[in-house]
Amino acid sequence: MKALVTGAAGFIGFNLSRRLLQKGYDVVGVDNLNDYYDVQLKKDRLEQLKPFKNFIFIRLEIADRKAMEKLFTEHHFDIVVNLAAQAGVRYSLENPYAYVDSNVSGFVNILEGCRHGKVSHLVYASSSSVYGLNTRMPFSVHDNVDHPVSLYAATKKSNELMAHTYSYLYGLPTTGLRFFTVYGPWGRPDMALFLFTKAIIEGKPIKVFNNGLMKRDFTYIDDIVEGVVRVMELMPEPDSSWDGSDPDPGTSPVPYRLYNIGNNNCVQLMDFIKAIETALGKKAIKEFMPLQPGDVPETYADVEDLSRAVGFRPDTDITDGINNFISWYREYYKK
Repeated sequence: MKALVTGAAGFIGFNLSRRLLQKGYDVVGVDNLNDYYDVQLKKDRLEQLKPFKNFIFIRLEIADRKAMEKLFTEHHFDIVVNLAAQAGVRYSLENPYAYVDSNVSGFVNILEGCRHGKVSHLVYASSSSVYGLNTRMPFSVHDNVDHPVSLYAATKKSNELMAHTYSYLYGLPTTGLRFFTVYGPWGRPDMALFLFTKAIIEGKPIKVFNNGLMKRDFTYIDDIVEGVVRVMELMPEPDSSWDGSDPDPGTSPVPYRLYNIGNNNCVQLMDFIKAIETALGKKAIKEFMPLQPGDVPETYADVEDLSRAVGFRPDTDITDGINNFISWYREYYKK
């Protein structure tokens, strides 16, 4: 099996590529290596993949139509996993065009490549942010998600809509995965665990948003990868019971599905910080802040559909996950 993994130098893309290579897949990884965060970290992730003879890395921008056409012309992919995206809710307030270029235009190029390249299955990253103003917990893929509160969330919702269109028009099997606050070794420097760990070690204050009243469904990277791999190998089937007079947002009469991948466990931000403090053996200097524009106070994943479909539900304990991250952080940064 030959897989294309976009965003292969990213946190999830790197970990997924490594797992697929270990399973014997031939993997072509693409990434633009942009400077949204430390490029050296991205390069060091790619270094971990170099020993695999069944790995090819190509540096390109998925929004570059000609480069993407060439990629799909030169390679025949059995499966495509799109993890390339401009990430970050807060950054979308500063640089909205980056999100349109990568998350919308780039995704059209992915869809077109899959369509013309006769790809068997497109799996793509959506996000828990699509739930927006929805307050019914836990978040279910069968709930309406038409009220995003950030442009990032809106672009991820647009990916789901665009994928459905291609599933409907061209019979392209597509599966969207709504990730919930992914963390772990080799993680992103703009995420809370990374920021908090760095600041606490350096004796600097951490920004605690919504005055510490945030709740997140923190999901460990190994659980995310396990879920993605299992979904990759499960072709979405049309739902014969789907009713257009009472449409279910999570399924369709065409080969299209959505799944949450979360830990199905809501953790208070202050408990999260306490676990980091315990692992580091050092107290944080806390600077309490209001809720930021584009953020939501709580996320919590209903993973029943995922569990039924692939027989797996994330369950890594937050303490174990944080300890693993901090062990990696200290080794990588020699701190």
